[in-house]
Amino acid sequence: MTTSAQHHAAPPRSWKAIGVWLILLLIGVGILFRSTFTADLTAFLPNNPTQEQKLLVEQLRDGMVSRMILIGIDGADTPTHAALSKALAQRMRSNDEFVSVNNGEPVNQEKDRAYLFNNRYLLSPGVTPERFSVEGLHEAFSETVDLLASPAGMLVKDILPQDPTAEMATLITQFNSGQQPRKVQGVWVAKDGGRALILAQTRALGSDTDGQEMAITHIREKFEAAKADVAKTLPQAVKATMIMTGPGVFGVNARNTISKEAGLFAIISAVLIMTILLIVYRSGIAVLLGLAPVLSGVLAGTIAVSLGFGSVHAITLGFGTTLIGEAIDYAIYLFIQSGSAKNSADWAKKSWPTIRLGVLTSMSGFGALLFSGFPGLAQLGLFTIAGLVSAAFVTRYVLPSLLPRDFVVRDLSHIGFALERAIIVLRRLRLVVLGLVTIACVILWINRNDLWQPELGALSPVSQQDKDLDEKLRKDIGAPDVRYLVVVKGKTLEDALQASEKVAARLDGMVEHGHLAAFESPTRYLPSQAMQKARLASLPDAATLNQRVAQAIAGLPFQASVLAPFIASVDTLAQTATQPDKLESRLLSRKDLTGTSMALATDSLLIEQQDETTALLPLTANADDHLIDAALMRSELEKSGVKEAYFIDLKIETDKLYSGYMREAVLLALCGLAAMTVLLGFSIRSAGGLARVMVPLITAVLSVAAFFMLTGERMTILHLVGLLLIVAVGSNYALFFAQPPTTVVTDPETGAQEVVAQIKPTTLASLIFANLTTVIGFGVLGFSSVPILSAIGKTVGIGVILALVYSAVFSSMLHSKSSDSSKK
Repeated sequence: MTTSAQHHAAPPRSWKAIGVWLILLLIGVGILFRSTFTADLTAFLPNNPTQEQKLLVEQLRDGMVSRMILIGIDGADTPTHAALSKALAQRMRSNDEFVSVNNGEPVNQEKDRAYLFNNRYLLSPGVTPERFSVEGLHEAFSETVDLLASPAGMLVKDILPQDPTAEMATLITQFNSGQQPRKVQGVWVAKDGGRALILAQTRALGSDTDGQEMAITHIREKFEAAKADVAKTLPQAVKATMIMTGPGVFGVNARNTISKEAGLFAIISAVLIMTILLIVYRSGIAVLLGLAPVLSGVLAGTIAVSLGFGSVHAITLGFGTTLIGEAIDYAIYLFIQSGSAKNSADWAKKSWPTIRLGVLTSMSGFGALLFSGFPGLAQLGLFTIAGLVSAAFVTRYVLPSLLPRDFVVRDLSHIGFALERAIIVLRRLRLVVLGLVTIACVILWINRNDLWQPELGALSPVSQQDKDLDEKLRKDIGAPDVRYLVVVKGKTLEDALQASEKVAARLDGMVEHGHLAAFESPTRYLPSQAMQKARLASLPDAATLNQRVAQAIAGLPFQASVLAPFIASVDTLAQTATQPDKLESRLLSRKDLTGTSMALATDSLLIEQQDETTALLPLTANADDHLIDAALMRSELEKSGVKEAYFIDLKIETDKLYSGYMREAVLLALCGLAAMTVLLGFSIRSAGGLARVMVPLITAVLSVAAFFMLTGERMTILHLVGLLLIVAVGSNYALFFAQPPTTVVTDPETGAQEVVAQIKPTTLASLIFANLTTVIGFGVLGFSSVPILSAIGKTVGIGVILALVYSAVFSSMLHSKSSDSSKK
């Protein structure tokens, strides 16, 4: 700090600015408590999404597959695994957090059997008029004779008088049409027998991470309790371990990993940054005051989005806070460049115009996001603009008035002088830097089609080992693939069920021809009323059936008298079909499934909403390639005649949605860059000056992109956010170098004075410390194992260093004369 500065009185506190700030803070906090925060994925759908995109988000948010948890028990011997499976499943079934728990045990066997047997003529797809013709009955009786010699013979023999057409066998075969897990000692086990398997479905939606975590925690607690009980009779139980996979498990683990690593790195960076600033500022109050612009910006951004969109998305809050991270630099510029509270007014005159232009530049860049067709991106743009405006206001008008009167920054001019010498060396290497930038451009051009990662899975923190384990458990247990789904919609439950039956008829053909391994449908457990009526109408009365049976048993080892129960039960239903009052009460509804395992399956496959019902038909691909021909599937759905039947490949649709999001984000980023260029052009009014600002920013972005290409890392939306931040932060560096403040310099030999544009040592020091804090704040994230943290950390950490170096290299000479210099 100069001697003359010590004699200046500190500027008066601007109580008006402080008052306005406090009033706005109070209003903002009041609005904040009334704001709605959401994690609804619909914010990241385009304004006019396709039906497939809407269905995709529905399934990711609360679909059946998102609520599935697969459990494996191993580490002990087979009897112990079986005992633990039964003990754990029993405990889980008593917990209301689980809709269903299946481990192969016949828990609801009696109720299931009664439901199927008593309603076999309403449920069996084999019940048609042709089935009860003479030829149809003869063929059915013949097949039953063959079944008597098969492993299913005991089942058929016991109920043959009531069910000679083997409708029960048809139903059981239909329910077991998919891949069935191997059973050992009454429970499901892996193919090699080394692991017991349990399939659970949570009541909590897949998007309810808290609910999923609670369910997972209870599973672990119940497993430990089961181990303690089983170990009393089977000592090996203490060695047993449990593994869990599934979307909910992945989501909970990802959130915990991100929270843990983000928290750890935040503490590390905060300690380092606070230590550095405390050494520089020599005032704990100043360090804390330096957070005011950022915190005010976060509050302003949140309120702006809440008022503008009605709710604030969690991702907007996270990314937006990151993007206004440059606001912490504003306080560093104020404190270091002014040197003391007494010089803050002088700083406002000389340096604030440059920072203000940097703020406007960042705002124009992020402003392009407001025009996004994705509400999520538009929210991000509004959040960032409001946050930067607030942070700039606080830095300019509030912080100087809040500083202690005796605030004096440590003298950093020696650091500035050292930086001057370093910059001179860098400028001599300008050709080398240009060569490196040229190489970066060549690399990017050659690999221009591979710059961006097209798959959303690249952002997943789930390890390949965990993915492989999930796939193995899924194969062993025969769970439907979480990837493929047919979704059918109807205005009412009946409409959805009728449409599902038409679709299921086409899917049966695909299974028969080997294009599909299996599928599930709610109509297997609850047919539409129209289908039930049609099946009842297929049944002949007793007189007609007696005649047909007498002819149909010719040549078969059946006696008509033995089949009297069969004829009586069919006649009862046939008579019911002719009596409307009895017919309606006999038709099956959801309440008839109560107490059966099929009730749980039906509820998971039917989503009833106020104005429509959605039926889900999960698909299982063939084991050889695990793929389903999308074109063939859509062709079959079209042939079904159902208008609202959609084939959803969750992976493909997710990647398509993400790719569209990326394309628009990149396009808007380029539009923002163009807007920045126009703004700077009008402000600087010099092609050379504009180049000195834009060239460092563009070359920094290109260099970082080339770095990722060389390391084999394709960029994602997180890298793009990092590139935007490089431009926002780097624009301040470039502007300080391109438009240094003017000062009067006296020639020591002649005594002549002239006005020159010269960047002061304290300004250089402020830039290096602002850069250092940014590198620490983001750079430590580059060491994270979580892709979304690592991506933005490496991008910003490397990029801001290059932005500062390039700004120094490509700027005008440190002591270039102003065009309007004059001697005094």
